[in-house]
Amino acid sequence: MTDTITLIATAKFGLENVVREELAGLGYGRLRVFDGGVELDAALADIPRLNLWLRSADRVLLKVAEFEARTFDELFEQTKALPWEEWIGVDGRFPIIAKSVQSLLRSARSCQSIVKKAVVERLKAHYHTDWFPETGAEYVIQVSVRYDVVTLTLDTSGAGLHKRGYRAAAVEAPLKETFAAGLVLLSQWQPGELLIDPMCGSGTILIEAALLARNIAPGLQRDFAAEDWPIIPKTVWREARETARAAQLPPTEGLIAGYDVMETAVLLSQANAQKAGVADDITFAQKDVRDLWIDRQNGVLISNPPYGVRMDEFQAINQVYISLNKTFRKKWGWSVNILTADEKFPDYFKRSRPDRARRFYNGRIPVHYYQYDAKP
Repeated sequence: MTDTITLIATAKFGLENVVREELAGLGYGRLRVFDGGVELDAALADIPRLNLWLRSADRVLLKVAEFEARTFDELFEQTKALPWEEWIGVDGRFPIIAKSVQSLLRSARSCQSIVKKAVVERLKAHYHTDWFPETGAEYVIQVSVRYDVVTLTLDTSGAGLHKRGYRAAAVEAPLKETFAAGLVLLSQWQPGELLIDPMCGSGTILIEAALLARNIAPGLQRDFAAEDWPIIPKTVWREARETARAAQLPPTEGLIAGYDVMETAVLLSQANAQKAGVADDITFAQKDVRDLWIDRQNGVLISNPPYGVRMDEFQAINQVYISLNKTFRKKWGWSVNILTADEKFPDYFKRSRPDRARRFYNGRIPVHYYQYDAKP
């Protein structure tokens, strides 16, 4: 095995460049952006570092190989030729996840079966055994077939990187932590500036902002699949965590605030912030957005209002939009960032047309991130 490996930081569609900026900020170069992720040259020690530090990426995958295959025989032989024994031990578990897009190998289930058989045959020849207990470390093999090009990767993260470990529960239709971090990174907000979320729900946007402001690695409170891989010494993981802890900054001074009309949401936000270690950085209070009063001329608002799916809810949401317009229509020093499924939001917020309207999916719901920049 060479000293250099290839890693892929996967991302929600639309957040690829945010992940690229994160990687560049961590000091990585030669970054290759594609739909759904960013590829980079790395070393084994970068597997712990990226899993601990990436805020908006979904997973960190280790790229094993990429090749063209138009028949199942080609898929089998090229997969079998790879040195899987360098990664997977004799007791390793290696479930297969496959997907196929516009390729001759259309059946993802068949691709999954062929790759499993090929890896087994390779390991049988290396370990001189016909049976694998699969009771050890987990090596999830992801098979992506896209336009007849097969990409084989190993999932180093395990649970998705949005599983930070601080959110025990959430209100209806929550944002994933990685998505919330991406919204913060796409905004004009910088640590040290005032930030509010007047409809904070479970507090995820503000907690991610506080973690960023404190330089707290978002993955510090959880485990990762690759921690059980013998090829990465335990000392490497321990040193990566120690370095991350040493990099943390002291609490900020009350410049992050969240409000919600529901007391249960406020209590939930406070509990989540406490678990995330940023309870002293965020002020939460029960308040209706229609009662919001802002006496500061500069700041940043980031919020994900309730979407509303019934006719009676639309009227209430329209009142929310009208209230936001009333509060911020003359506050040009405020950057306003709203994630909503309602394409009519710009008709209600009349300060100006959005400077940017980014399209995402929150789960399966199409949403827009309307961004109004602060202006002199």
